[in-house]
Amino acid sequence: MTDLHAPARTGAIPDTTGNTRAVVGELLRRIATGDPAAVADLYAAEVDWRLGWPDDEHGTSVPWVRHRSTRADIEDHYRTIAEHHVPNAATVDVDRVLVDGPHAAVHGELGQTLRSTGVGYRARFSLHLTVVDDRIVAQTIVEDSLAVLRAVRRPATPASPSSG
Repeated sequence: MTDLHAPARTGAIPDTTGNTRAVVGELLRRIATGDPAAVADLYAAEVDWRLGWPDDEHGTSVPWVRHRSTRADIEDHYRTIAEHHVPNAATVDVDRVLVDGPHAAVHGELGQTLRSTGVGYRARFSLHLTVVDDRIVAQTIVEDSLAVLRAVRRPATPASPSSG
C-alpha cells in the first residue's frame, strides 16, 4: 500500500517510533503552553498540512481553518486560533496516541470558547502526523467541523441578569 502522506524520499524510512513519540509529546506540550512560534518550530520548513473540512461548504467561514504549507503558516494558524478564542479556557482530552515508525495518530476531544460571542464548543478530533528527522513534515486533522462551524455562526447569547 502506498502512503500518500509519506515524504518523497529514496530508500526505506527507518523505524523512528521513539523519536516520533517524543516529537508528538513535545508538540502536545507546546500547544498547551500557547506559544505559536514554539509549536511551529517543530515543523519542517515545508509541510503537507491537510484538513478534513469541506472547503466548499464551510471551510472559508472559520478564520483559522485553511490549508497550510510552511512553518510560518503553522505559526499563523496557532496565532489565529489564539486571537479568536478565550485565553486559558481551552481543554484538550487526548484519548490515545498511536505511533508506528514515522507516523502518529492522536485522537481526542478539544474544547474552546470563542472570544467574539462567548460561545463554547467541543469537537472530537483525529490528528495524523508524519515525523522525519525530528520535524513534522505532514499533518492531517479531521475534527467535528460542524460543531466548530455552529459555534462560529451562533450569535452571542446575552448574559442573564444577575440576581440582587
